[in-house]
Amino acid sequence: MTQQQKPGFQIRRLQQSAVAIFLREMAQAGHDLTPVQYAVLSSIAVHPGLDQAGHAGQAALDKATMGGVVDRLVGKGLIARTVNPANRRARILSLTDKGRDVLNQCEPVVNRVQDNILAGLSDLERAQFTALLDKVVEATRDESRTPAS
Repeated sequence: MTQQQKPGFQIRRLQQSAVAIFLREMAQAGHDLTPVQYAVLSSIAVHPGLDQAGHAGQAALDKATMGGVVDRLVGKGLIARTVNPANRRARILSLTDKGRDVLNQCEPVVNRVQDNILAGLSDLERAQFTALLDKVVEATRDESRTPAS
């Protein structure tokens, strides 16, 4: 089996392409947002009231990475971080109006990114590929340093 035939190599190459496509499409749409920042914004939109550690779990990020992402999103004015009154050590993350607007504007861009990533596949192949990815991710979830919640 050559290097190019090994799943790990192909997965890494696909990740590189996916990130490049995401960054290109976001830049063309006028947004300065990384895939990880988008994942955190999406988590905050879907799970309002969750603390920073909870969103890190949702986005499968370690605490250090999450802290940097949150700092950048706060700096861009996209999210707010407040002390949790029930646990003063925890920080609740919420979207600002600007963050909600940016997230809404990004949805069609993200859909376009998904189409570009899977451009070489038919609709049936896309469904099969996605189902197989889900199966592999679930089977290996305990191996990840940062398993998603």
